[in-house]
Amino acid sequence: MGDIKSAREIAEEKIARIGEVTEEERLAWKYLPEGEKLGGKYINEDVNLAAELEQYEAAARKHVVNGASDILLRSIDLPRNEAAKKLSRRAMDGLKAIKSDKVGVENTYSKMRRIFNHYEQEGQQQRQQAYQTLKTELEAKVQQAIAQQMGTAASYKVDVEQQPQFHEEWRRLQFQLDAQYIKLMDEYKQELRSIQ
Repeated sequence: MGDIKSAREIAEEKIARIGEVTEEERLAWKYLPEGEKLGGKYINEDVNLAAELEQYEAAARKHVVNGASDILLRSIDLPRNEAAKKLSRRAMDGLKAIKSDKVGVENTYSKMRRIFNHYEQEGQQQRQQAYQTLKTELEAKVQQAIAQQMGTAASYKVDVEQQPQFHEEWRRLQFQLDAQYIKLMDEYKQELRSIQ
């Protein structure tokens, strides 16, 4: 029969397998959160990212840039309204300031801008058509339900836009329509994440 090990022995074995923490890992643990704070500060205040980054040694700067990049990438979103547009523009400016491959960043931004433009133009038309279709379908269902309950002569006008079911269906439909754009945006954000 095998030996039964204590929880301590099992834990010690796991720690031994993990190995020593490298200096690079220590730097990441320390400076990644600082970069995230810097990214948040840039989004909310008027901060010169390039000047702030110069305060860090080269070994630490890489981790600060990664932390700031994460926050800035999360701030880029579809242009659903003016505030979202402004936030995305600010985040994109910040990313371009801290990435060294400006051409690579700009190439990815060109693809993102096409998505933004499509979302605002053709996407807006799609959303309007989907909204009207949903409204018409629900009005027909409500009229049919009223006719079944009250008889065929009943003709009540119900404002389906005020019904919770309409809002729930509209949110679901909007999510489906936006999903295609979000998928592409996520791909482009991954591209940006990999650019140095």
